[in-house]
Amino acid sequence: MAEVKPYKGLRFRCKNAGNIDELVCPPYDIISEEQRCAYLQQNPHNIIRLELPKGETPYATAGETLESWLECGILQIEEKPSLYIYEEEFTVGGITRSFKGVIGRVKIEEFSKGIILPHEETLSKAKEDRFNLMKATGCNFSQIYSLFNDEQHEITAMLDELSQAAPDLELTDGEQVTHRLWIVSDESSVDAVCSAFAEKKLYIADGHHRYETALNYRNYCRENHIGTGGEDYVMMMLVDMEHPGLLVLPTHRVLHDLPSFDLQALLSKCADYFDITDCPSEEAIETCLAEQYANGKKAFVLYTNSAIKLLVLRDESVMESLLPGKSRAYCRLDVSVLHSLVLERLFGIDAENMAQQINLTYVKKTEEAIAQVHSGQAQCAFLLNPTRVEEIRDVAAAGEKMPQKSTYFYPKLITGLVMNDLSK
Repeated sequence: MAEVKPYKGLRFRCKNAGNIDELVCPPYDIISEEQRCAYLQQNPHNIIRLELPKGETPYATAGETLESWLECGILQIEEKPSLYIYEEEFTVGGITRSFKGVIGRVKIEEFSKGIILPHEETLSKAKEDRFNLMKATGCNFSQIYSLFNDEQHEITAMLDELSQAAPDLELTDGEQVTHRLWIVSDESSVDAVCSAFAEKKLYIADGHHRYETALNYRNYCRENHIGTGGEDYVMMMLVDMEHPGLLVLPTHRVLHDLPSFDLQALLSKCADYFDITDCPSEEAIETCLAEQYANGKKAFVLYTNSAIKLLVLRDESVMESLLPGKSRAYCRLDVSVLHSLVLERLFGIDAENMAQQINLTYVKKTEEAIAQVHSGQAQCAFLLNPTRVEEIRDVAAAGEKMPQKSTYFYPKLITGLVMNDLSK
């Protein structure tokens, strides 16, 4: 099963680079150009210079910058092979929670082996960008976020025991998320943690593009007879999928630029499959959805300027007939119900339209989706409940991939606490 091992992490030498909170950043794919410039203005050594390079030759520039930072001591390699315990603490809805996992090197496996399993589709453009960056730098700058099943929670217990002392690094970012990192170099402790993964499967939560890029890079190195063996592994953050602090948020769907939008006609079509009731107000939307979520119902809220409707699927078996050949786990996803039954069958918006976002936009915040409808930018919004972690596991285990933007693990892992130089 999964092979996890320690490695000599690449980390900032804060004495030369600056304060750690000025050197890290969120994942590259959620950073705007304005934010990128702001990070570099605060500290020119921010990891974004390597993770999201710009200019006429961005990848070559990133490689040159990495080499320069190693030579002048901005970055340094750990003395001993280590594992890195990572914790995020955050507040959502007035409730403070945290989750903890371990960062290590994981041996790359083809998905067909059933050891490391994906759950979402990927886009070729993003993989090409990450591949070019890996060829130029030979590094993983950010972790792939993966989950594992551990019914007795033995691994988390080990991590808690090994992180009782003060963290080696700690910072609170602009989103008021606190990040803590403990470096574990003791050989017996490292061996115990790594051995505990020997019978585990890993489920990718976030970082599908980076994992597929790592596969491509490994194959590239083999074909060209280059590399030192480090390319057979990739840096991952591993978290117990039943950790009480784990949080998945929904991604809502906003519809725009439809040739025609007739609310009453839509509701009439939906009535064949859904029980439809009024949601009393914007403030009641989350309560209405949460109640259905707690009852295990497939439901979402249709928001328009003239009405707010709660739609609850009446008979879940309709999905099996609509999606023959798909697993029960896939058919029972809220996003599958919305995409296949409502958007495709009732709206006529096909999968390619969704992928290209011609009439569909993905929005994380409820208030943002509502604002787009209020402004006339959108004709309506479908507000969803989050996907359950066990649903992610079951779909991945069935060898299937969810519709786009099915999961949003919050908060994102920060980039720059520790990196993986594949040559070491």
